[in-house]
Amino acid sequence: MPIATLIEDTRERLLGLAQRLSFLAPLLIRVTVGVVFIQTGWGHLSHMADTVEAFRNDFGVPLPELNARIASCTEFFGGILILVGLGARLAALPMAFTMLVAIATAKRGQLSGFSFDSFTTLLGFEEWSYLVMFLVIAIIGPGRVSVDTLIAKRLAKAGAPSPALRPAEVPAGHV
Repeated sequence: MPIATLIEDTRERLLGLAQRLSFLAPLLIRVTVGVVFIQTGWGHLSHMADTVEAFRNDFGVPLPELNARIASCTEFFGGILILVGLGARLAALPMAFTMLVAIATAKRGQLSGFSFDSFTTLLGFEEWSYLVMFLVIAIIGPGRVSVDTLIAKRLAKAGAPSPALRPAEVPAGHV
């Protein structure tokens, strides 16, 4: 067998394997952020007085009593929805917003204007990583292993039009 054929055959097999395992990417992202935010949200809800105090004194968040409760509930309940993949695209949006607020409040002192150093510092924040993961979920959806996909499959079997529960498939010839 010529080396070029061997290389092409190996390439095709690896691409096939990658395609079969592609369901893992959104699943791993969802499990990671879901578990983390269920835990942190529950911690904030369980210690609301401390959370309000941190919002007020450490981060300077306006209306700390209200915003601490909103952020804590968003983290806890959003984490549950993202973990199981139910309404994951919609749940990811307020979660992403929460990370923007966290960067703007809790991390703002670590950013010094617009510079390359500030940009690399921003990219190093775990809040930034979570923000990116939430945006990925919002854009590509929860993946095949999710309640959203299960619902979409059941609706398709029933002949109902499929809601935007999974990534849209673009028909051939459309951009």
